[in-house]
Amino acid sequence: MMSIHTFSIVAHCADEEAWGVAVASKFPAVGAVVPWARAGVGAVATQSYAKLGFGPDGLALMSEGLSAAAALSRLLGADEGRETRQVALVDAQGVAAAHTGSECHEWAGHKTGAGFSAQGNLLAGEEVVEAMAAGYLRAEGELADRLTAALRAGEIAGGDKRGKQSAAVQVTRPNGGYGGDNDRYLDLRVDDAEEPVADLIALVKLHHLYFQPPRAEDAIKIDEDIARELQAIMIEQGYMTGEINGLWDEVCLQVFRMLIGNENLEMRWTPEKNRHSIDRVTLEYLRQRFG
Repeated sequence: MMSIHTFSIVAHCADEEAWGVAVASKFPAVGAVVPWARAGVGAVATQSYAKLGFGPDGLALMSEGLSAAAALSRLLGADEGRETRQVALVDAQGVAAAHTGSECHEWAGHKTGAGFSAQGNLLAGEEVVEAMAAGYLRAEGELADRLTAALRAGEIAGGDKRGKQSAAVQVTRPNGGYGGDNDRYLDLRVDDAEEPVADLIALVKLHHLYFQPPRAEDAIKIDEDIARELQAIMIEQGYMTGEINGLWDEVCLQVFRMLIGNENLEMRWTPEKNRHSIDRVTLEYLRQRFG
């Protein structure tokens, strides 16, 4: 039995049709234990002498139509160690339910709100979950951004009173995974680091760069000036030779495709869709990457 002293948040975003969990702890690889989520079903965080079966079993119960509260009651009713457990669920409708057992190490508790539950044990104090809830509600961006913002707010408020070691965030959406044939939209972990939450937030930003499709409003025409800029990058990086002339021709398109592929940016640019344009995020990345 693992004693997972940690703080976490489970949440549902109706606008994104997404369910997710974020967690941080002075415990190695906490993302391998606490977070469980399934698109269209819900999410579960299991911690404090964690019963890992609460994850798949909770999802299975909610997939049968049980609410988060009903699934939680079923899980706890069959568990003799319920008073050592901390567990939170959010269901398909975005209703959350949580349990903090009387034998969880102080400070321990949870705070549920519309579409989320924040919880933790062995924390610096109640202010940690209060800060998480407030941080989640005021944050902007995707669900993953708001979940990690909640972790950061909890960390600033004191977090796990033993210190820091690992953090993770998991978000599921229908057909949200790479290639669209599963629901694992985002599953990022920092298993052992001095600043795991900060590192996790940086990973979420990288995920946005590599896997978010470009927005139509961010499209920039590849005019002569930008063509010269991109040609300079391709020549300086050894992708092509010749003069910088500002002509965005077929050779430039194919060479640029190689550069984009090597930088893992195929989700943001292909010659079939973007022959004469580039999105702002990709251009800024290339400028920073190659100067």
